[in-house]
Amino acid sequence: MIASCLYYLLLPAARLFRFLSDAFFTCRKNALLAKSSSPQVEGNFAMAPRGPDQEECEGLLQQWREEGWNQTLSTASEGPLADKGLAESSLALLMDNSGEQDAASEDKWSSRQLSDLRAAENLDQPFPEVLGEEPLAEVEGPLWAAVPVQTGPQYADCAVLPMGAMAAEQWEEDPAMVAWSIAPEPMPQEETSMWPFEGLEQLQPPPMEIPYHEILWREWEDFSTQPDAQGLEAGDGPQFQFTLMSYNILAQDLMQQSSELYLHCHPDILNWNYRFANLMQEFQHWDPDILCLQEVQEDHYWEQLEPSLRMMGFTCFYKRRTGCKTDGCAVCYKPTRFRLLCASPVEYFRPGLELLNRDNVGLVLLLQPLVPEGLGQVSVAPLCVANTHVLYNPRRGDVKLAQMAILLAEVDKVARLSDGSHCPIILCGDLNSVPDSPLYNFIRDGELQYNGMPAWKVSGQEDFSHQLYQRKLQAPLWPSSLGITDCCQYVTSCHPKRSERLKYGRDFLLRFRFCDLACQRPVGLVLMEGVTDTKPDRPAGWAECIFEEEISELEPVFPRTIGTIQHCLHLTSVYTHFLPQHGCPEVTTMPLGLGMTVDYIFFSAESCENENRADHRLDRDGTLKLLGRLSLLSEEILWAANGLPNPFYSSDHLCLLASFGMEVTAP
Repeated sequence: MIASCLYYLLLPAARLFRFLSDAFFTCRKNALLAKSSSPQVEGNFAMAPRGPDQEECEGLLQQWREEGWNQTLSTASEGPLADKGLAESSLALLMDNSGEQDAASEDKWSSRQLSDLRAAENLDQPFPEVLGEEPLAEVEGPLWAAVPVQTGPQYADCAVLPMGAMAAEQWEEDPAMVAWSIAPEPMPQEETSMWPFEGLEQLQPPPMEIPYHEILWREWEDFSTQPDAQGLEAGDGPQFQFTLMSYNILAQDLMQQSSELYLHCHPDILNWNYRFANLMQEFQHWDPDILCLQEVQEDHYWEQLEPSLRMMGFTCFYKRRTGCKTDGCAVCYKPTRFRLLCASPVEYFRPGLELLNRDNVGLVLLLQPLVPEGLGQVSVAPLCVANTHVLYNPRRGDVKLAQMAILLAEVDKVARLSDGSHCPIILCGDLNSVPDSPLYNFIRDGELQYNGMPAWKVSGQEDFSHQLYQRKLQAPLWPSSLGITDCCQYVTSCHPKRSERLKYGRDFLLRFRFCDLACQRPVGLVLMEGVTDTKPDRPAGWAECIFEEEISELEPVFPRTIGTIQHCLHLTSVYTHFLPQHGCPEVTTMPLGLGMTVDYIFFSAESCENENRADHRLDRDGTLKLLGRLSLLSEEILWAANGLPNPFYSSDHLCLLASFGMEVTAP
């Protein structure tokens, strides 16, 4: 019986001893570290201040045992109020022995709060009400808030609960399991934003990033006031000004067939509806007068692009690639600025020719500029616009050259005037060739010696010199049956026109009635009495053989040149293919992350010889003047925007935009 009584007397003391020791170490730990630096951060959790080392803890525990053990045993049976008094006296004694004068306010705060916690436990009072008895605003130094300690060993002493959640929860845990952590500093009232969605967690804003439109900013380069090669300003005299855009908009079918090229893109920006909206916004922003598009998917063209462009004031012409291909080229113009004279679709596929067995196409339009009525009786020369998408295969430069020869022959036919000259010409598109490649130089310089050249070298896209077998170009490049000369002209277009063509009348034709050829009986002629059974009698004085006064002109013969092709269109590029301000090349596309230029706008310009350096040809504007262009970007800048496509540009190519002026002449 006595043993049982002693057990029940000592049991509360043991519990009180355990509680006081846990509370003491927790409060002492925070008091000692309150004046230290901000809490350490590990991972995603804000760590509570670390406590004293092991030797200090053992010393403080020994001090508490010596000074408070007897008092604890003698007052163990006095009830909760005695426990509260014991806690206050013991903690006050321990706080006084700390020797830290600058932490007195924190110690006093911790002692009082801990005693109130014990009283709240015995009196079954909710914790938030007890915590609210002491306003936090009166505390000097860092604020402290009670949060439950994570039970997992890897999250010991971690405080991750925000103050808002702490005030709304009721804890039913042992106060000995409650730790302390620095509460977040209150935000100024004007900076606190209200979150109107209940039940949803407010996400932190992502780190600030430079907007795409600032990374991919493209400047307009104005040449309208710069002097040309002869020192004359481009703005002299009245001009018909217009803008032209060339853009490979990336057909959705082709993108899905080569999905490995777009693994760096988020799937949402590859969605056609997103891309279509971006493309239309780009068209509306730059508002060109002529729009040349490549890789235009046929169903998207008829269902979305053509109706939308028609609403923007364009008249559109479309040519789908031959075979089973689903994309093609389109040329659109504003009928308020131009009137259509003719449209010529061009197919490069020729049955039976291995050189021309690909399905690429082109489109050539002849447009008549419409001069405003305010200029009076003036005229402007027609404008020939050609758009194409040449074969991509880097190994088949022979096919690329043959396709370009067909396009140039069509342009020569459409743009040729009655006097044998050509009207202003603009040739644009995706030529799948890099600057200074043989194909590029052929278009710009008008001549190329190709015999013996490796086929891969024509476009310069890739280097296949390491391969043992290399296809080489042989002369002639295409057969005569194609009907195109080595000067990239149709054979029928090359015949010189007869200045004095004979006009054959009835009397002249009757002279052949009794010639020897007419008096011979044809082989196989059916014998009919009175019709074919007699030979016509030649009248007296009728010559047996009739010759024209002038000998018939022989058809001109055009011998094939040996390994050389030419054209006489005098084309030059709108872009220089180099960014002097960045010291790096221009880029129009980034296949597999490698920037290169394959898209071009060529325009006709008169050629003149440089007096100082006769080995280089200069180009000066003729009737077509370059007034400005939209600058291109470098590979480094596109890398900063995650390449192409991106949320800002919805194609794997950049658009090309240029402004031109045409001379207006009096009739």
